[in-house]
Amino acid sequence: MKFLHTADWHVGKTLKGRNRLVEQRAVLGEIVDIALTEQVDAVLIAGDVYDTAAPSAEAQQIVNGALLKLAASGIEVIVISGNHDHARTFEAMRQLMAAAHIEYVGAVRSADAGGVHTFTARSTGEQVVVAMVPFVSRRYIVGSEEIVTGTPSENAGRYEASVREIVSSLATAFRPDTVNVVMGHLTCTGGLMGGGEREAQSIFEYHVSAQSFPINAHYVALGHLHRRQQIPAPAPVHYSGAPLAVDFGEQENTPVVCLVEASPSTPARVTDVPITSGRRLRTVTGTVEALKAAAEELGDAYLRVVVEERTRAGLRDEVLDALPNALEVRIHPDFTSAPTRHSAQQATRSPRDLFAAYCEGAGLDDPRLTALFSELLDETTGVN
Repeated sequence: MKFLHTADWHVGKTLKGRNRLVEQRAVLGEIVDIALTEQVDAVLIAGDVYDTAAPSAEAQQIVNGALLKLAASGIEVIVISGNHDHARTFEAMRQLMAAAHIEYVGAVRSADAGGVHTFTARSTGEQVVVAMVPFVSRRYIVGSEEIVTGTPSENAGRYEASVREIVSSLATAFRPDTVNVVMGHLTCTGGLMGGGEREAQSIFEYHVSAQSFPINAHYVALGHLHRRQQIPAPAPVHYSGAPLAVDFGEQENTPVVCLVEASPSTPARVTDVPITSGRRLRTVTGTVEALKAAAEELGDAYLRVVVEERTRAGLRDEVLDALPNALEVRIHPDFTSAPTRHSAQQATRSPRDLFAAYCEGAGLDDPRLTALFSELLDETTGVN
């Protein structure tokens, strides 16, 4: 049987204030098209469907449209919540999603209370068992008293032991004649950060060893770390990574979905299918003139621009005129200098002298800026 493994959609995420819903809709549309073209039996979405616990109506429309299209085609759709999602809302939506033949899980459940999803692969007739582990907060596992009084290593040990126990309990549903899958949203020890994760929920106290997953799992589908990677373990443990880079820390990542083929008697075979709908993120460095000369080569990529010149009035506007897709403009550290510390004696100096001293210390040398300061000073002090 075949299934797609994807995670960390973060629909609704903005980048430096830039709305990316059009891109996110295109990326989800591409994932749906891959699933239909490959005629997969199931699509597993391992958490962080949304970027916030209160997604906008348009973000929900994009996600629900993709899920419904998959389900309407006869594909088994399984979704768990991540740390960015609102687990209780997922649970509230569970019945409604079930009516649309979508498995939607926000909270850890026992195997007999919905923590395990079983289905028959339409392509082969094989039985599939999916153990689902949504993101689990430390508050859920470690009591507040233990969080306050326990050391980080103690708390980390409790967290890992509890997750291991959850996985072990759910895995009792695995059988030799079924395709057995663990699906979770967590931080696996040894995994590499993708660059855009919420660090407070990826720190040591949230780490879980890859040894926590049962050896009879044919595949472990993880979400949370945005970098595509496989973690060494007795079972095949994979992060699909994010299908769209969420910030410039992820600009070198290659967005994919994982196409997985598995049977009860053979190891899982994993193929990375590239996702190309999202716009690239790039960091470019150079003088203003060099950046202008390279503008055509940069295409429609969103840019973080590092200028190799001293700052001056109008520099940012000049860069934005040449590179309208620049979302961040900064001066290279080699072209900045630390502001001069001013002593109490400077209190007797005139505002113009103080401003001139500040500009000198900050490496600002622009007569227009000095003239503008003088004009504003005259206006505010009533000097003619």
